[in-house]
Amino acid sequence: MWIVLDDVQFTRRDYQRRTRLAALGSPQVSRWMSVPTHLPQGRQTVVRDAAIADPGLARRRTTAMLRQYYGASPHWPALAQALESVGAAFGSGRTDVVAETSTRILLDLLGWKGQILRSGDLSARPGRSQRLADLTAAVSAGSYLCGTGGIKYLDESPFAARGISVIPFLPPPTEIWASGQQISALWALTTLGPAALVEQLRTITAAQITLEFPA
Repeated sequence: MWIVLDDVQFTRRDYQRRTRLAALGSPQVSRWMSVPTHLPQGRQTVVRDAAIADPGLARRRTTAMLRQYYGASPHWPALAQALESVGAAFGSGRTDVVAETSTRILLDLLGWKGQILRSGDLSARPGRSQRLADLTAAVSAGSYLCGTGGIKYLDESPFAARGISVIPFLPPPTEIWASGQQISALWALTTLGPAALVEQLRTITAAQITLEFPA
């Protein structure tokens, strides 16, 4: 399950409205791509209330940047077709809709069949770790997959109290994963193609399972 955190404070300097696009063949060369965002309640604005400052202009700029960076990839035609839904999402005027739609498209391309929910529809107490533990329990999940950023601050005690295990996601430091924390997944998709990327993900998943549950 993927629970979208739509009722937490919007953070401009996070990845909620931006990502880094890496050049084909040169993942170390990257540039920010951002969606200009207006916060109606100032710094207290939650994710679902953040508005795109100029939806039409933002859509045109985003589309142009993606074509500029990845149009030369042999996998671009299929990806461009899938990304049409992202372009349409700009019409909502909401930054979170664009972010969620783009992630949904990437997951669809990789064949992910999980369920997507929103934190605003679930009951959870405040506090970073407490909230995440409550949300995990709310969907009757037995484990929480934690990224490399979150694991730095996560307090596992609220999870342990509910009998929930915390599984750290540990990507390899080489090949396509070397810059995976800094750049958009679009680079891997356009470099390898969806099918090859799925195989890479299966390989790392198998390795992760071996680490978690040794024979």
